[in-house]
Amino acid sequence: MSEQTETRGTRRVVVVGAGMAGVQTAVVLREKGFSGPVTLIGAEPHQPYDRPPLSKAVLLGKAEGSAFDVDFEALGIELQLGREVLGVRPGDHELDTATGPVPYDVLVLATGAEPIRLPGAEGVPGVHLLRTLDDAERLRPVLARQHDIVVVGAGWIGAEFATAAREAGCAVTVVEAADRPLAGALPAEVAAPMAAWYANSGAVLRTHARVERVEDGTVVLDDGSRVSAGAVVVGIGARPATAWLKDSGIELGTYGEVVADDHLRTSAPDVHAVGDCASFPSGRYGERLLVHHWDNALQGPRTVAANIIGESPEPYDPVPYFWSEQFGRFVQYAGHHASADTTVWRGDPTGAAWSVCWLREGRLVALLAVGRPRDLAQGRRLIEAGTAMDPELLADPSRPLKNATA
Repeated sequence: MSEQTETRGTRRVVVVGAGMAGVQTAVVLREKGFSGPVTLIGAEPHQPYDRPPLSKAVLLGKAEGSAFDVDFEALGIELQLGREVLGVRPGDHELDTATGPVPYDVLVLATGAEPIRLPGAEGVPGVHLLRTLDDAERLRPVLARQHDIVVVGAGWIGAEFATAAREAGCAVTVVEAADRPLAGALPAEVAAPMAAWYANSGAVLRTHARVERVEDGTVVLDDGSRVSAGAVVVGIGARPATAWLKDSGIELGTYGEVVADDHLRTSAPDVHAVGDCASFPSGRYGERLLVHHWDNALQGPRTVAANIIGESPEPYDPVPYFWSEQFGRFVQYAGHHASADTTVWRGDPTGAAWSVCWLREGRLVALLAVGRPRDLAQGRRLIEAGTAMDPELLADPSRPLKNATA
């Protein structure tokens, strides 16, 4: 073992954030043979847990929790749970927490994202968010009592919660300020067919509907109309949970995210950032990406861990991927369609299974698959490889994507 490697192996690594990105960073460090002390700090008191089941099995009472299957003690990972981090002083290599300072040699920022709150609704009885295990547990009895529920926001989380609420037998109204579901995520012509999913499930979707205020038992819209609500669930987006870094000197971006380089290193020495709280430059797409999805939190830690132990990893430039289960459909997305110059449909969007492909200069850059997991699996590999496609062949839904190359 070289002297440099030995020195790296004895450094103290502190990871702030006990979600997927933080847990994976700690675990991968051990998998790669790092023998130094590793401390994982989480603001919540619960054992570290996975978030996707919260809007599904946990919410509906089909599972009691979603704790990661990780033996932290056996791996020699010190957990400090229920500990709030207040700031960091990179020059001193020290964190400030509510219970005192924590020194580090290497720091990993993995604090994720926090939900955007509905202005004026904080503290109003019956208004809920769905981000944490505690949120899901508070909402379970609401669904069990089959309240009339108003969901604010027809994005991914709003659609998933509306799905669960309908499955529980609740009357559901979804109010969306934009003219369609998923307005911030997908082009209008792609998101438009999804509006019918709400009505088909028995939910009411009201677009161009902005919330003026929430009163006890009622949501008042900006046109003066009132919607009865035994409970209100807010799903209007999330922002990086980085307010505690404001005075740290660590560079933050347009959305408050930590600005990381292509190896997920921050502007401060010995400080890395990974997951929902960080953006990174993508050579593949020619722009900086801020990806708020589970797969990014799963993949990024390998790059961070490799850097910490002194390896020379490839630049972090993944094909973003996420999925959503809503209204009886399995929706998957891979890539980034913003720079596309061609859109190709595969199948009838009014049907149960269809896909949309986005090309740039003849190469596949993104794909949305509804009930077509094979399209997604093959498309993701084609995006990674930068394969040139034949749009005419691509438009044939009976042809496998891998056989639609130019």
